[in-house]
Amino acid sequence: MQLDRHEKAILTVLQDDADISIAELAERVGLSQSPCWRRVAALEQAGIIRKRVALVDRRKVGLSAQIFAQVRLSAHGRAHLADFETAIADIPEVIECHVLMGTVDFLLRIVAANVEAYEKLFFEKLSRLPGVQEINSAIALSEIKSTTALPIA
Repeated sequence: MQLDRHEKAILTVLQDDADISIAELAERVGLSQSPCWRRVAALEQAGIIRKRVALVDRRKVGLSAQIFAQVRLSAHGRAHLADFETAIADIPEVIECHVLMGTVDFLLRIVAANVEAYEKLFFEKLSRLPGVQEINSAIALSEIKSTTALPIA
């Protein structure tokens, strides 16, 4: 789907405030309500807008530790990537999992209450995942930038 300027504007506004009313959205992007609603519906139907969610501050719900873990699978483990992916999907503390090229197979973003909670997760779950050869973890000390907004322009 090729996006026009109105659709890009709609996406930009919705990334900032998904609760905005269609009337307010239409006004902000320079459309009347009906065409604006139809465009939002088309963006949703095309899968460009996947879903609308509430962004929760992890620290305010007791998840003060953020960890980035690089996972390398054994040569044998790489033959069972689907098993690893299925297992990782069942660990709620893993909030992102990316397949990488190079010497590391996966990059995980993990949240935990504290370092001790991560240590428990590491030994009880992560280190026991199918095919895991090595995990290198880095604990984030502070967060300089965190956004879900894509640069649509």
